[in-house]
Amino acid sequence: MTDFTHLNLESDVEDLAPKHGLAPNIESRFARNPLGLERSGLSYYKMAPDFRLPFGHRHSEQEEVYVVLSGSARFRVEDEIVEMKALDALRVPGSVTRGMEAGPEGARILAFGAPNTENKDAEMVSDFWPD
Repeated sequence: MTDFTHLNLESDVEDLAPKHGLAPNIESRFARNPLGLERSGLSYYKMAPDFRLPFGHRHSEQEEVYVVLSGSARFRVEDEIVEMKALDALRVPGSVTRGMEAGPEGARILAFGAPNTENKDAEMVSDFWPD
């Protein structure tokens, strides 16, 4: 029998945003464990118009790629702002601090990370966005 996992990111993966006080402005669905990923990670975000995550983050090891599926977004990558539209992709090395904000129509974003560190290498950065 072939080994694979099939699921729907919206209906089969728990939205963890409510547990972290971020709902209803964002859905955060982390699919690494539900998919059984061993060497990588996958997350799905659905963001309300103009919503900005109130923090940035970086990793000591994990590289990430963000893909805007629909809408638009702005990513702060260290001190630079990167404007993104549907199907734009952004690669961010682990050590680089990043944060995201939806555009005026909101955004749906996929994030891919590798290697699988179970986010033990993640460091949250509060007050990342300037006033």
